[in-house]
Amino acid sequence: MTGTNKRKPLVADRRYSSKSDKPAGQSRRAAPGGNGGGGRRPGRKPQPRRRPQKKRNPLVAAVLGLFYWLWRIVWGVFWRLGVVTAVIILGVAGYISLTLPPVDELFDGRARGSVTMLDGSGEVFAWRGDQFGGVVTAESVSPDLKHAIIATEDKRFYRHFGVSPRGIASAIRINLREGRGPLQGHGGSTITQQTAKLLCLGVPYDPTVWENEREYEADCRRTTLWRKAKEAVFSVAMEMKYTKDEILTIYMNRAYLGEGTRGFEAASQLYFGKSAAEVNPAEGAMLAGLLVAPTRYAPTNNLERSRNRAETIIALMEEQGYLTAAEAERARENPAGLSQAAQDQAGGYFADWVMASGPEFLTRKTTEDVIIRTTLDQRIQKAAEDAMKTVFEEKLKDGSKVQAAIVVMSADGAVRGMVGGRKTKVSGAFNRATQALRQTGSSFKPFVYAAALDLGHSPLATVEDTPLTINIPGSGPWSPDNYDHKFRGTVTLADALKDSLNIPAVRVAEAVGLDNVRRIASDFGIESDLAQGPALALGVSESTLIEMVGAYAGILNGGSSVTPYGLTSLTLQGEQEPLMENETGIGERVIREPAARELTWMMRRVVTEGTGRRAAIDGLEVAGKTGTTQAARDAWFVGFSADYVAGVWMGYDDNTPLTGVTGAGLPAEIWRETMVRVHEGLEPRPLPTLAPQAPAPQPQPQQPGGQPRQAAPRDDNPVERLLKDILGLN
Repeated sequence: MTGTNKRKPLVADRRYSSKSDKPAGQSRRAAPGGNGGGGRRPGRKPQPRRRPQKKRNPLVAAVLGLFYWLWRIVWGVFWRLGVVTAVIILGVAGYISLTLPPVDELFDGRARGSVTMLDGSGEVFAWRGDQFGGVVTAESVSPDLKHAIIATEDKRFYRHFGVSPRGIASAIRINLREGRGPLQGHGGSTITQQTAKLLCLGVPYDPTVWENEREYEADCRRTTLWRKAKEAVFSVAMEMKYTKDEILTIYMNRAYLGEGTRGFEAASQLYFGKSAAEVNPAEGAMLAGLLVAPTRYAPTNNLERSRNRAETIIALMEEQGYLTAAEAERARENPAGLSQAAQDQAGGYFADWVMASGPEFLTRKTTEDVIIRTTLDQRIQKAAEDAMKTVFEEKLKDGSKVQAAIVVMSADGAVRGMVGGRKTKVSGAFNRATQALRQTGSSFKPFVYAAALDLGHSPLATVEDTPLTINIPGSGPWSPDNYDHKFRGTVTLADALKDSLNIPAVRVAEAVGLDNVRRIASDFGIESDLAQGPALALGVSESTLIEMVGAYAGILNGGSSVTPYGLTSLTLQGEQEPLMENETGIGERVIREPAARELTWMMRRVVTEGTGRRAAIDGLEVAGKTGTTQAARDAWFVGFSADYVAGVWMGYDDNTPLTGVTGAGLPAEIWRETMVRVHEGLEPRPLPTLAPQAPAPQPQPQQPGGQPRQAAPRDDNPVERLLKDILGLN
């Protein structure tokens, strides 16, 4: 009987009991084709060789472990806080989105209305207030303008949720690299965030909280971490409430784009004279370039700078695929140009004056959109500007800071042109034609002689040009002198005015009464305080140029007062019936018409024979008067033709004396250049003068011996005769 044999399990033979049993120099792998224990089995992947682990330094291991432990804690807290914060932000944004108004209530966010000014022929020449040309939408606007805005301000606009972390990080990096604070300079704001800022995060303007709209807008633009956080939440809320195109539409209608324009429609109308739906790539790029700095890049301020900015935006549009290379090159070769109205910027001083002279609630503080029709004649406005430029370029040295002002008006007071300083393309600047109170000098003398003529004196009446001393109570003796320090003896009133003699003017003023002279000057429109003493006759009182021109207009129109005016009608936009109308500035009569005609005759001689000869114009009858104040601080020429009255003032803003300039010089030349241009194409008309009649010789009774008997002079007014005897007026 055979016993049971137990089989041992099959195991591989251990060739080497330990590493030390391995024969020296033998490789772990058998030679190719061998079948030793170290050989690779068919189909089995080779195992990577394990390197022996090095033992770490216990101290380093402890530090790394500590950092790892802290990181796990921080990360755990961070992502949990992030989730909680995101939930809170979404909850707050969701609540805010429920409070946001319908999108069509957010297009026009102006706190005040606009004023559009038309000239006498109905053409737009100026804008004031906050211009809003109407709603333009993301669908109706020119695609080129829409693409320019997105390429410039937010190329990922249609891909983010209102806030762009990448854009914020990039902006912070740029700010730090340029040496600014992280929130100073580039903001990394999306179009949605910029729109949120334009909406002032939903806080409306309240005049009881902010002193004015400028302060309100400054508060809305403040940049702080807390404000940026609120802005981000509000932006997310807007993304929840409105579509991307609706947000873009709000942005395009509320953005400020310089020159008082709000929204791209108003800006396009102002700068290019066309709708925002019609602009081409070059124009769209120029408009989009205004977003970063509206005043700096406004084409009306510096067209070349604005075009350079537009080229940068054209490059962005090409880079982002909105323009082909050919379209971009065409836009660069044909840069945007200004409309004629924007290019001329005509009547800036005039427009400011109309705004200041109209009712405040319908001009400077209007909440309505207003259309004002004015008396401005753009041809005459340009004539005045060109005349000043011509004389200053030809007659003055480079670097001179002397200033000048010009006013041209009709005989009824309708102002046709106004220049308030050498810089003509301005808005809101100091207007020397209406705001500068200056001594009038001898240009005041016509009112002295107007008083005499109105009392019945003839221009051929005589007065003594001899030394005169008047004792002024409280001041002592005063002795006026002529400009050339000479005396001419007995002269007529006409010659005294023609040669601008001082002493005869003082004698006449004293004879007719200083109160009478003040009354006539005031009634003619000189509203400033007039001097009380006899120096009144020499123009020591102050006045503005527009007052003086208006007063001379009263002489031209036959002796009636004139109130200068520029507004002829004021209408609310969309309405037909005007709220205000004005047809003339002529008021009550001041002096008799024959006296006004005689005075015009006398002033005509000033130009043909006297101090105003440099104002004479061949083939055109003109009259006027020069004026130079003490120490030549002011120089004037004011005069008129049968059609227009014009006045020129010249001087320094700081009252520095003029050098070699009198009213008979440069002011007369500027006046002449202005009037020559004003009358181009007009049929010359004679001035309404009345020449005085020379007294007819009276037959003298014969005395014995054939000698004529001297007739006793007749004077029915003993008071007047006494004054004549005292002052030498015969």
